[in-house]
Amino acid sequence: MVIEAPEIARKRKAGQFIVLMIDDKGERIPLTIVDSDNEKGTLTIIFQIVGKTTAQMAQMEKDDFFLHVLGPLGHPTEINNFGTAVCIGGGVGIGVAYPIAAALKETGNKVISIIGSRTKDILILEDDMRKVSDQLLVATDDGSYGFHGFVSAVLQNVIDSGEKIDIVFAIGPVPMMKVIANLTKPYGIKTIVSLNPVMVDATGMCGACRVSVGDKTKFACVDGPEFDGHEVDFNLLINRLRMYCNQEKQAMEKYKCECHGK
Repeated sequence: MVIEAPEIARKRKAGQFIVLMIDDKGERIPLTIVDSDNEKGTLTIIFQIVGKTTAQMAQMEKDDFFLHVLGPLGHPTEINNFGTAVCIGGGVGIGVAYPIAAALKETGNKVISIIGSRTKDILILEDDMRKVSDQLLVATDDGSYGFHGFVSAVLQNVIDSGEKIDIVFAIGPVPMMKVIANLTKPYGIKTIVSLNPVMVDATGMCGACRVSVGDKTKFACVDGPEFDGHEVDFNLLINRLRMYCNQEKQAMEKYKCECHGK
């Protein structure tokens, strides 16, 4: 989806996000900025239909508008000339990995990108990732395209090949990021993950997005969204993400009934 928001487009950097609100009764949801066009004043976002708000967004048409678009939020990705950087994106997390890979490549890093999805049909941004990578490796859970297996197995193959990796950026489902962080820790490879806890105000006031990093409480909206993957308490994050599953399910079922009743 392309959104006209010139002030945000002018200021945003890789790794930052926006918060959207469809109407005055809608929830506030955070979505990473995948790309921007300063001349057109637009932002590009990618989302997956998982609940009521994203289902509503999928029904929006050209020239529709959001009530609120807040951003850019969060700390930008720390981009330096690390040497060899591996960018890993799983599912819609590829949309987050793309601007990071592009910024790393522009800074002079050797970029190895690993992207994965459940099946070939839902793999996104392959061509875009290829353009900003020195090497692109693709994996699918069902083996319908590329490597048959998880992105973590592909990363292990890269490590086993003797490639000297200076830093890893991993973005995707929480279990995937947890596995990647556990994999790289014994090798001493710095690993950055982008967390996606529940957010409400996205200004650090409500505390809903709190996470535990290095046994300290952090707020993903103002302290993140990126953190050292070796210090994140992923089990706590997974439990907090499950807190509102029943309410989310009820909201989605009610929305479907309302749509069918029209």
